[in-house]
Amino acid sequence: MIELVRRTFEVDASLDETWAHLARVESWPSWAKHIKSVKLTPRGLLTAASEGQFRFKGGARSTFRIEAFDPPRRWRWVGRFLSVRVHYDHWFAEVDGRTRLMWIIDAEGPGAGTLGRIFGALYARLFDKAIQNLQAELRSPP
Repeated sequence: MIELVRRTFEVDASLDETWAHLARVESWPSWAKHIKSVKLTPRGLLTAASEGQFRFKGGARSTFRIEAFDPPRRWRWVGRFLSVRVHYDHWFAEVDGRTRLMWIIDAEGPGAGTLGRIFGALYARLFDKAIQNLQAELRSPP
């Protein structure tokens, strides 16, 4: 497996608040502006049995399914980018009343070293903007 992107950052919300906020995956377009919509099955909060589809601005789509689920510490889902299996790992830790998040994107399979790296470079830019938006959203009063 090849690591494509790793980001560690903090948000101004408790661990439980952050987990609950992010487990509402269908609401992600509010802070991840590159996402047009999300369909999650079953609907509602993310579960160990969740799978879904992201629809991105520009028309691209990506499906995912949960492959690791340990609330409120971690979840990982897997999807595809062409011939590459992409794993999206989401880690949560409480730090002085705030939450530290570590998100790691790994790739495996044919093309992971080439297509995966291109995907990682493009996604990292979108990811950085989304992180700033998420931090601002969690700083706002409810």
